[in-house]
Amino acid sequence: MVLGIDAVPVQVEATARHAGDGTPRLLGLVDACVREAYHRVLQAFFALGLPQPRGVTTVNFAPAALRKQGSGFDLPLALALAGAAGLFAPERAARLFAFGEIGLRGQILPARGAVSVALAARREGASAMLCSPDDAAACTVVDGLPLHGAATLADAVFWLAGRRDLPPPAPTPAPPAAAVPDLIDLRGHTTPKRALAVAAAGGHNLLFTGPPGSGKSALLRRLPGLLPPPAAAERLQILQVHAAAGLPLPPADRRPFRAPHHTSSTASLLGGGAEARPGEVTLAHRGVLFLDELPEFRRDALEAMRQPLEDGLVTVGRARQTVTMPAEFLLVAARNPCPCGHLGDRWRPCTCTPPAIARYHARLSGPLLDRIDLRVDVPSLLPAELRAAEDAAGGTAAWRERVLVARERQQHRQAPSGRLRENARLHDRELLHACAPSEPVLHALDEVMRRHRQSGRGRVRLLRLCRTLADLDDREALTVDDVFEAAALRGLDAGGPP
Repeated sequence: MVLGIDAVPVQVEATARHAGDGTPRLLGLVDACVREAYHRVLQAFFALGLPQPRGVTTVNFAPAALRKQGSGFDLPLALALAGAAGLFAPERAARLFAFGEIGLRGQILPARGAVSVALAARREGASAMLCSPDDAAACTVVDGLPLHGAATLADAVFWLAGRRDLPPPAPTPAPPAAAVPDLIDLRGHTTPKRALAVAAAGGHNLLFTGPPGSGKSALLRRLPGLLPPPAAAERLQILQVHAAAGLPLPPADRRPFRAPHHTSSTASLLGGGAEARPGEVTLAHRGVLFLDELPEFRRDALEAMRQPLEDGLVTVGRARQTVTMPAEFLLVAARNPCPCGHLGDRWRPCTCTPPAIARYHARLSGPLLDRIDLRVDVPSLLPAELRAAEDAAGGTAAWRERVLVARERQQHRQAPSGRLRENARLHDRELLHACAPSEPVLHALDEVMRRHRQSGRGRVRLLRLCRTLADLDDREALTVDDVFEAAALRGLDAGGPP
């Protein structure tokens, strides 16, 4: 059974007695979906001409204290009933993981969370996993697990009886990747483009502030083109999350890009519900979470994101259980400078009162903003800038090459420790080892902290940005210029605290 994104093994066993009124007994805290499965399975037996257990059937789902839910129990329930009817020897199903929904005509259908079940089967040392052909093809990414896809319940029963062979599943072809717009299409905005590259190179959270139409969203939607493709382990995590949520599998060479609407509820962002499904922060794991119009999101939802932003995990607590899901994502967001959007605009005057501006800024708390490393203004462009020549720094391909070089430097530097982290997630000791700042750099850092009254957390984030800036320029040593540029990208160049 799938909880969050992980699967919990459940043992299904059945017995049949000739005495009684024939009413089935399903034990083990099963929900309505599992109780209905009994009748779906009996109809499938009848449609396929398979003999059914006679008399009273008792089916037990262990562990009994765990509530069972979901259509994935159809196939194990059907196989337990087939074993009770004597259609195959019980030892043939020892250590077998079965998972799938069954239709009224006996066809085996995909169910939500097959990749999670396959990972659990490999972890538990299963002899094999039996599921629908589509789920078996999707689970081929899990190495070291014998997979068998059966199109119908009859195929599954006769395979367990040794009377039929099941062909090995073929891997599911990856869907074609949608084209990502190119940075070369956007004129000007030199600093915001560099901020995009810094965010992609070091995994730093990014916030763009500017008037409507200045290009904030257009810039941020081009960020996925700068990111490197996921490694094999990351790809498996992405597949597991999407399978647990019942979503189509993403392209193999792309990281997730999630852009929920600002009316989204806290549960849809953080996850939860009756079945503890992943939310947007988990669906963006190893990818990008884009929050447009950031102050318009519910304040409780934004405040709840502080834990996943800091720890890379989200914990959803319910009365019966607590589920922890991964949420290591790159947060990028956009906002207007004021309610009307024209504070500081070159073209239109702001019509907001100071109290309205203060209330608008108060929608984002200081602790949340403190977890966003890059806070960059995106001003409106002049007409001459809009029809200027293409940017000399190049488009997405050129910036991506620099990002890949920076990522390679990070991996090479962290290879001896065996823990590969982005610069934005380096711990204190790892950060000091990676930076090795000189005395002039430390003096510049102290001056920035004193002038802008930064906390210890702010100092750590400045150092992380300095490390990424040096990596992006293919340098090992930090410079004083890195400190001042990091302060500017963090929004500290206005002569006061953020």
